[in-house]
Amino acid sequence: MELEFLGGAREVGRSALLVDDTLLIDYGQMAADPPRYPVRDPEPAAVVVSHGHLDHVGAVPALLKGDRRPAVHWTPPTGEFARTLARDTLKLQGNTPLCPFGAEHVARLGEVERRHGYGDAFPVAGGVDGGGYEVTLLSAGHIPGSAHVLVDDGDTRLLYTGDFHTDDQRLVARTTARPDADVVVCESTYADVSHEARAAVESAWADSVERTVWEGGTVVAPAFAIGRTQELLLVAAANDLTPYADGMGVGVTETLRRYPEFLRDPDALRAAAGGARSVTGRDGQRERIASENALIVTTSGMLAGGPVHTYLPEIRGDPTNLVTLTGYQVAGTPGRELQEHGRLELNGRVRPVSARVESYDFSAHADREGLASFLDAYRDSRVLVNHGDRCEAFAEDLREDGFAASAPAVGERVEV
Repeated sequence: MELEFLGGAREVGRSALLVDDTLLIDYGQMAADPPRYPVRDPEPAAVVVSHGHLDHVGAVPALLKGDRRPAVHWTPPTGEFARTLARDTLKLQGNTPLCPFGAEHVARLGEVERRHGYGDAFPVAGGVDGGGYEVTLLSAGHIPGSAHVLVDDGDTRLLYTGDFHTDDQRLVARTTARPDADVVVCESTYADVSHEARAAVESAWADSVERTVWEGGTVVAPAFAIGRTQELLLVAAANDLTPYADGMGVGVTETLRRYPEFLRDPDALRAAAGGARSVTGRDGQRERIASENALIVTTSGMLAGGPVHTYLPEIRGDPTNLVTLTGYQVAGTPGRELQEHGRLELNGRVRPVSARVESYDFSAHADREGLASFLDAYRDSRVLVNHGDRCEAFAEDLREDGFAASAPAVGERVEV
């Protein structure tokens, strides 16, 4: 089995792994200005997508250009999220050289997609001799529908972890899957971090929000539409906070309610969504809300676009107000600039932000201890580290602990 890392190696974003030049696992884009895509445009026989975040699924429609129609395999929520993200990409980048696909390619997803539940093995075309693979999707505990991808060609068993979490979240339960594998391609986003206990994070965030509102301030909580928005709505509800909900996350929440089997507590999400006030954005509604003493959960999580760009100019000048960053901020994004330097580009001008900025670790990824506990089941396997800012250092740590580990670079081919 030969693996080619087309993206997501020694970096976070544009994940894409090509197996034997025929099976593609993930095909994402990197949130940057301009967006970055995998290093080449493959023509696989089949595609398997681990989950519905932009950095893993954001470029999949581009694989359906011309007469190419590879089957695309994913869970039902991932299929829904792929369309949501693709439509948003077209809205932001359509009819520009930045966008690698058009509306017609998004429509073709309906022709080629194959939806699967967890634990059900299915055949996939490809292989060096055309014999194909047996693939199984297993719950990864990252977001609803997220999956570890197990690929078996009859000789080698490859486990592509995708993004995963080894602790429970309110929205989804932790991963417990540890299938036998000869090779593990393992994410390492938080390989140098130990997460604070989730209960403490939730309590600190809720206390800060409540205090800010009581003191007369407005709280803007930028959140990823898929996963993080719903998690924050659940945390808000558990702490008797009534938020506004704005942006793509509102529609995603409604989508998720159609797939209760992929949620930890469907009733809790229904109650949390019902208790939030949805924003339509009509007739200056967002500007009015920004002047209220309220909590606003809104996209985008890295401040790259969306309704958050209406709220931030309204609240940035008052230190009574608060911005809570609750997700990973990729280098080069507006969120990282705000996090590190307290400034933000708005309407073409870089402006200081006087509102307080606080970061909270609501991560949906395993931390250093979680990664170690997961990989402990694979001490006799080969480990290839990807999806992180310090892949090489983590691979070195694993080697010192007795693992056969390395961190391939983008464009590198590895025989396993």
